[in-house]
Amino acid sequence: MMTRQIRVSGRVQGVGFREALREEAERAGLTGWVRNRLDGTVEALLQGEPAQVEAVVDWARRGPPSACVGALSAGAPERDFDRPYARFERWPTA
Repeated sequence: MMTRQIRVSGRVQGVGFREALREEAERAGLTGWVRNRLDGTVEALLQGEPAQVEAVVDWARRGPPSACVGALSAGAPERDFDRPYARFERWPTA
Protein backbone atom coordinates (compact mmCIF):
# COMPACT_ATOMS: atom_id res chain seq x y z
CA MET A 1 0.00 0.00 0.00
CA MET A 2 1.12 3.56 -0.79
CA THR A 3 0.04 6.83 0.83
CA ARG A 4 0.58 10.25 -0.77
CA GLN A 5 -0.54 13.64 0.46
CA ILE A 6 -1.00 16.18 -2.31
CA ARG A 7 -1.70 19.89 -2.52
CA VAL A 8 -3.01 21.42 -5.74
CA SER A 9 -2.94 25.13 -6.53
CA GLY A 10 -4.37 27.25 -9.33
CA ARG A 11 -8.05 27.68 -10.13
CA VAL A 12 -9.09 24.61 -8.14
CA GLN A 13 -11.80 25.91 -5.80
CA GLY A 14 -15.34 26.59 -7.00
CA VAL A 15 -14.87 24.39 -10.08
CA GLY A 16 -15.86 20.95 -8.73
CA PHE A 17 -12.28 19.81 -8.13
CA ARG A 18 -12.93 18.13 -4.75
CA GLU A 19 -15.94 16.18 -5.95
CA ALA A 20 -14.20 15.13 -9.17
CA LEU A 21 -11.11 14.03 -7.23
CA ARG A 22 -13.29 12.06 -4.82
CA GLU A 23 -14.95 10.30 -7.76
CA GLU A 24 -11.57 9.49 -9.35
CA ALA A 25 -10.20 8.16 -6.05
CA GLU A 26 -13.26 5.97 -5.44
CA ARG A 27 -13.16 4.69 -9.03
CA ALA A 28 -9.51 3.72 -8.45
CA GLY A 29 -10.37 1.95 -5.18
CA LEU A 30 -8.46 4.42 -3.00
CA THR A 31 -9.14 5.54 0.55
CA GLY A 32 -8.26 8.85 2.20
CA TRP A 33 -9.75 12.32 2.01
CA VAL A 34 -9.94 15.63 0.12
CA ARG A 35 -10.58 19.18 1.36
CA ASN A 36 -10.28 22.82 0.41
CA ARG A 37 -7.69 24.94 2.19
CA LEU A 38 -8.24 28.55 3.24
CA ASP A 39 -5.28 29.56 1.04
CA GLY A 40 -7.21 28.55 -2.11
CA THR A 41 -5.55 25.17 -2.62
CA VAL A 42 -7.06 21.69 -2.54
CA GLU A 43 -5.38 19.08 -0.33
CA ALA A 44 -5.89 15.33 -0.46
CA LEU A 45 -4.51 12.14 1.02
CA LEU A 46 -4.57 9.15 -1.33
CA GLN A 47 -4.06 5.62 -0.06
CA GLY A 48 -4.05 2.35 -1.98
CA GLU A 49 -2.14 0.36 -4.55
CA PRO A 50 0.81 2.33 -5.94
CA ALA A 51 -0.35 2.28 -9.58
CA GLN A 52 -3.80 3.57 -8.62
CA VAL A 53 -2.39 6.28 -6.34
CA GLU A 54 -0.06 7.47 -9.11
CA ALA A 55 -2.93 7.43 -11.62
CA VAL A 56 -5.03 9.71 -9.41
CA VAL A 57 -2.04 12.00 -8.76
CA ASP A 58 -1.57 12.25 -12.54
CA TRP A 59 -5.28 13.03 -12.95
CA ALA A 60 -5.00 15.77 -10.27
CA ARG A 61 -2.25 17.45 -12.31
CA ARG A 62 -4.99 18.22 -14.87
CA GLY A 63 -8.17 18.14 -12.76
CA PRO A 64 -11.68 18.45 -14.13
CA PRO A 65 -12.28 20.48 -17.32
CA SER A 66 -13.21 23.71 -15.49
CA ALA A 67 -10.06 23.71 -13.32
CA CYS A 68 -6.73 25.28 -14.18
CA VAL A 69 -4.01 23.54 -12.19
CA GLY A 70 -0.98 25.72 -11.57
CA ALA A 71 1.09 23.32 -9.47
CA LEU A 72 0.86 20.05 -7.58
CA SER A 73 3.09 18.94 -4.74
CA ALA A 74 3.09 15.34 -3.55
CA GLY A 75 4.86 13.62 -0.71
CA ALA A 76 4.60 11.42 2.33
CA PRO A 77 1.65 12.14 4.61
CA GLU A 78 1.99 14.50 7.54
CA ARG A 79 2.46 12.56 10.77
CA ASP A 80 -1.08 13.30 12.03
CA PHE A 81 -2.56 11.77 8.86
CA ASP A 82 -0.31 8.70 8.56
CA ARG A 83 -2.86 5.99 9.38
CA PRO A 84 -5.16 3.62 7.51
CA TYR A 85 -8.46 4.96 6.16
CA ALA A 86 -11.62 2.88 5.62
CA ARG A 87 -13.08 4.92 2.73
CA PHE A 88 -12.55 8.12 0.76
CA GLU A 89 -14.06 11.18 2.47
CA ARG A 90 -14.68 14.83 1.72
CA TRP A 91 -13.42 16.84 4.72
CA PRO A 92 -14.38 20.39 5.72
CA THR A 93 -12.23 23.33 4.68
CA ALA A 94 -9.19 23.85 6.89
